[in-house]
Amino acid sequence: MTTAAIIVAAGRGTRAGEGLPKQWRLLAGQPVVSHALQAFAGHLRVLVIHPGDRARAEGLPAELVVEGGATRQDSVRAALEALAGRGVTRVLIHDGARPLVSPALIARVLGALDSASGAAPALAVTDALWTGASGQVTGTRDRTGLYRAQTPQGFRYDAILAAHRAHGGGAADDVEVARQMGLDVAMVEGEETNLKLTFAGDFARAEALMAKGTRAMDVRMGNGYDVHAFCEGDHVWLAGVRIPHGRGLLGHSDADVAMHALTDAIYGALSEGDIGRHFPPSDPQWKGADSAIFLAHAMGLARARGFDLGNCDVTIVCERPKIGPHAGAMQARLAEIMGVDATRVSVKATTSERLGFTGREEGIAALATAVLLS
Repeated sequence: MTTAAIIVAAGRGTRAGEGLPKQWRLLAGQPVVSHALQAFAGHLRVLVIHPGDRARAEGLPAELVVEGGATRQDSVRAALEALAGRGVTRVLIHDGARPLVSPALIARVLGALDSASGAAPALAVTDALWTGASGQVTGTRDRTGLYRAQTPQGFRYDAILAAHRAHGGGAADDVEVARQMGLDVAMVEGEETNLKLTFAGDFARAEALMAKGTRAMDVRMGNGYDVHAFCEGDHVWLAGVRIPHGRGLLGHSDADVAMHALTDAIYGALSEGDIGRHFPPSDPQWKGADSAIFLAHAMGLARARGFDLGNCDVTIVCERPKIGPHAGAMQARLAEIMGVDATRVSVKATTSERLGFTGREEGIAALATAVLLS
């Protein structure tokens, strides 16, 4: 599963006053759009720019730079078209003028995409709403059921690309494009600090928020270690991949030693113990269970607390079977279960030089480290 982040920065931002377009002005020593790009590190980042801004985009942390169109909708569609054939399954569309988006907010949007075609952050309208003309209040409006929309707005890639291709234009944002094409869009809790720089005074507010450490990350790290002995059988499960082998692995579940180590690493980062605490081997319902259940549960706990996976590293220790031919499939399967980009997952193997129980081919061991970010 691969997620692309489209950072839309092709506008001119005239309401922010004279000078450079707002996305190119400096904020804490860097262009505003650079902060937005950095927030999506680990994803395939697509920067959409005005044709006249290509020189300014040089050196920014974007894997792909696309020239936008006359409208925001044209710019988003250009980026979506540029992603065709790149294996993207999910896309996050974000305003380049929102530099304070947090990892936790991004994680909430991605988590909602597990069960919805689209997802977007929003904040309930709490102030009274007036109408006005010529500087005078002319009426009020009911605020019940009204929300302030934010970005990133996330979608399943194929669905939003088809929606943009079929849409006639004039939409306020990508949620409107999606809904007009019949896609369901889930709302997740937005953040007051995820402000969009629109007017000149917004820059001072953003500087103040950054000075207070609004974007400071909560970084958690956990380690996992697991061992399973060989037994009779004709295959082993490792990191979610079935590998033919002259023996099996002994365990209450499917004995996927690599996935167990990774699951324990995530639980450890959350101070949640190990698999045995959540799925006791004394419980018969887990007999022969697919270990993907355990890993998905661990990531569900992480996202419920506002965390997402920064990266993980799994090392499998055995003489046989050979892991190299299967490492790519293992990486892809673990990423799929956790709902993250494969670039955040590392799977590798080593032997123990014929020493110890792994060297004698009595079993397989696995070690894992996971970093969670909020």
